[in-house]
Amino acid sequence: MNNVEYKFQGDLKKGNYKLSKKIKKFSYENIPNEVKAHSKVCLLDLLGAILGGSITKPSDYAKKFVKKVYPGEECTVIGKSTKSNVIGATFANAFSANAIDIDDGYRPVKGHPGALVIPAALAVAEWANKSGKELMESIILGYEIGTRAGIVWHDYYPVYHSSGAWGTIASAAVTAKLLNFDVEEIYNALGTAEWRAPMNPMMRCIDYPSMSKDGIGWGSPTGVESALMAKEGFTGCPSLFGYPKYNKYIESLGEEYNILKLYFKPFACCRWAQPGIIGTLKILGKNNLAPEDINKIKVYTFKESSRLSTDPPSNADEAQYNIAYPIAVTIVDGKVGPKQLVDEKLKNTIILGLMNKIEIISDSRFDKKFPQNCESEVEITDRKGNVYISGHVQAKGDWDNPLSKEEILNKFKWLAEYSKSEQQIERIIDMINNIEKLRSVKDLMKLL
Repeated sequence: MNNVEYKFQGDLKKGNYKLSKKIKKFSYENIPNEVKAHSKVCLLDLLGAILGGSITKPSDYAKKFVKKVYPGEECTVIGKSTKSNVIGATFANAFSANAIDIDDGYRPVKGHPGALVIPAALAVAEWANKSGKELMESIILGYEIGTRAGIVWHDYYPVYHSSGAWGTIASAAVTAKLLNFDVEEIYNALGTAEWRAPMNPMMRCIDYPSMSKDGIGWGSPTGVESALMAKEGFTGCPSLFGYPKYNKYIESLGEEYNILKLYFKPFACCRWAQPGIIGTLKILGKNNLAPEDINKIKVYTFKESSRLSTDPPSNADEAQYNIAYPIAVTIVDGKVGPKQLVDEKLKNTIILGLMNKIEIISDSRFDKKFPQNCESEVEITDRKGNVYISGHVQAKGDWDNPLSKEEILNKFKWLAEYSKSEQQIERIIDMINNIEKLRSVKDLMKLL
């Protein structure tokens, strides 16, 4: 233990008890209507990500795993027509939520709170037979705790960790709220969750893409488990929130809502690649260029984005953490979704040929704005030597460059259609729009 940590032990407890009391008092009735409405958008969007991700290999592996390791019939494994216990359902649904990298995010933490919060909230709410209002209260709280935990985590640690690290605290808070923990139990749930968090160095995943990805499949159920252990009397060390310098994030809980500044993704790939897609589509749309017309593509971007691979991907995970592939497949298909991540597309000679024409250039102009803004510039040269420049483009879906309500709705329908009928999709949308009236979350889960 270093001297700084030892010196502030008393303050760590004080701050964590303060946070635990605020979590205990956090109430749906006091949440602004704007936030309540936006939380429905978050739920719909994340359910789309889960349903779209449920057809992938990682999701299939997670389903097989929970069937063996977490047997049970209490909770729904979404899109799989199967059941598990509360931990197993959280585990499987969290893996599906991030499987195609189309889940929401929060720029200041460079990560994905929704995929950690909502799988936990749905599983615990179904298990405990909670109402729609109670579900939404926990989801909003989870986003607020998760985004704050991510800021604290990245300030405290010198290494950029995955969402699964700080997200454990969010899913623990969700569980504690839904199960009506007392202050002492909340305190121990948060501390235990942080202590058991998966410490994944994120940039290694960028360099070596795999199904582990952002640690979300591990982080979400770890938070739920930690909370359930606290309920049984297990004690935990105080979390990082207790340091005096982080008191402002405790004070702002219930006053400022980070959930309003999430981004939503239109493409199934790393957010860092998406400005390049937007810039490419902008040029193609204005100049009516076909794939065969293109001679060269240059993408000027921030250094983290330029670190994404440009090599031909051999699997879906490599395709998502690639910058050249999603640009090339968008030129051919006009979109990046589950069907653009299958082996047939990864081996498509036209797409691979376009990838060879793409050059990625790290540009300090865009470093200054990241992570608050995710921007790039695209330059395309056609076979005749004409040069087209997109100008600075920002990733679509940020809170200050949002997807429209219609675009969010169409995105959900697009992703849900892989596993649900049109009638089922409309019923899910209607139920979420009226979620406050839902007596039992079990009714929603039956549709999923």
